[in-house]
Amino acid sequence: MVDQVYRPRKPQLSPLWKCLCQHFYDFVQAYPEAYEKKYGFLKPTVEEVVDKYLDCGDLSKGFARLHCDKCNKDYLLAFSCKGRWFCPSCHQKKVLLFGEFITDSVAYPLPHRQYVFSLPIMLRVYFRNNRWLLKQLCKIANECLLEFLRQVTHKPDGQLGMVMTIHTFGEYQGTTAIYTP
Repeated sequence: MVDQVYRPRKPQLSPLWKCLCQHFYDFVQAYPEAYEKKYGFLKPTVEEVVDKYLDCGDLSKGFARLHCDKCNKDYLLAFSCKGRWFCPSCHQKKVLLFGEFITDSVAYPLPHRQYVFSLPIMLRVYFRNNRWLLKQLCKIANECLLEFLRQVTHKPDGQLGMVMTIHTFGEYQGTTAIYTP
């Protein structure tokens, strides 16, 4: 294995960090009047996630001291926000770890298929603030895909292994399923 030099990231240099630092709290102040009627109340978790992101990688917010026995040097490693979906750095790490876990511990070493279910824009309003509906949507998607695959493969007792994620943000709201034939 090749020795690698740790290079701390500098989140304060990213355009996302700069934009949020400069404008997010003005947005929060303006939200009730400008957006609440159309989009509903701003969930408290939004502010929590942004606050954690703005503190992510900041040594003044906490760190661990690491010691390298090889070079006899100490290093400071800033704490991360561990945020999924929002912090690009922490999200990427979690995605890679989860993918590695599925590959090494869950999925058989066979070809896999990916299916994406998405909601028509006109129906999204019903799912926006009702997580129970999202749970039911996932259950129905699983049942429909299982029935379809059993018919197509002519295996009425076939089983479906599925990793399903729900995306409730952006233009492509829906769920993703991966199938192993």
